[in-house]
Amino acid sequence: MKLLLLFISCTLSPHDCKTGFGPGKQDWDYAEVRPGAHMFWWLFYTTANEKKPESRPLLIWLQGGPGGSSTGLGNFKEIGPLDPNLNERNYTLVKDYNVIFIDNPVGTGFSYVDSDSLLTTNNTQIARDLIECLRSIYKKLPQFEDTPLYITSESYGGKMAIEFALNLDKEIKEKQIKANLKGVSLIDSWISPIDSVLAWAPFLFQTGLIDIDGYKRIDKEAQKCKDLVDAGLYSEATDQWAKTEDEITLVTSNIDFYNILIKAELSTRKTKLKFSLDLEPNNDNSLDSLMNNEVKKALNIPSYVSWTSINSQVFEYLSEDFMKPVIYIVEEVLNTTSIKVQVVGGQLDLIVDLPVFPI
Repeated sequence: MKLLLLFISCTLSPHDCKTGFGPGKQDWDYAEVRPGAHMFWWLFYTTANEKKPESRPLLIWLQGGPGGSSTGLGNFKEIGPLDPNLNERNYTLVKDYNVIFIDNPVGTGFSYVDSDSLLTTNNTQIARDLIECLRSIYKKLPQFEDTPLYITSESYGGKMAIEFALNLDKEIKEKQIKANLKGVSLIDSWISPIDSVLAWAPFLFQTGLIDIDGYKRIDKEAQKCKDLVDAGLYSEATDQWAKTEDEITLVTSNIDFYNILIKAELSTRKTKLKFSLDLEPNNDNSLDSLMNNEVKKALNIPSYVSWTSINSQVFEYLSEDFMKPVIYIVEEVLNTTSIKVQVVGGQLDLIVDLPVFPI
């Protein structure tokens, strides 16, 4: 049964009195993180029985891709209060925490730029924009400045999250921003790209999904990717990453990269894999329609902004940075800060897999 709840949340301070989409109290806005670069965020206040929502932790959710929309994919397809069919989930993080979905990098989801030249080209720029977004959120909602803050992320979002966390910690220590950063969660994170690529053949072989011939074919393409990374040819390595995935598609007769137990639809696999780590292979137009109609209207999104689940242009601008690792940043966070780091691996996820034994 479909559930569509539009409400007015007037129980908070006057500036929070807005018409939202879905159950519970919400807030949302744009942050101009740089002149002409507009980042969209959407906060779901916890539905826990609390007089002051800020007494519960605040979670930021960063989607992967790069170019995947947190407000759409993360919210409706993963952890938000409603699923894409607008049914209430039995469990959502919003039941226990305040959750902010940020469409990041700029150009993703409802975020937009006045000029393509303002799209980000590296992880450091992304982290800087996220800090400016958070600064804008705290300016509007200062009651959350002392609330324990956790940055949670998925796939390429983990690469963005760890540098965001490190730079935010530095700004807190320098008293450039007031925040109570406690931890960062790296879920299936693209923090060491070439290690993930090199693990594809062993993982598929260990799970019995390819034979030794298939292993050799996939590993051959993965090694080419490694050679390009070692040579510092990162854009070319990104192209080879896509070719390695194409080889996997051929060898496995189109395995689903997000759930190795099923097969993806041929009509979607070839086009989508070339520009994202974070796509639903059986995606249809229902979420696009929901976001560009009911949600867009309810949140009063500007008419010139068009939502897409994945913005391939955002990926293209980051193609030089895509295969660069951030392991050294993870080490710096662990060695120089008090930030708690959680690492989570998905058992059936191929893209950022976890082989048990080397071949």
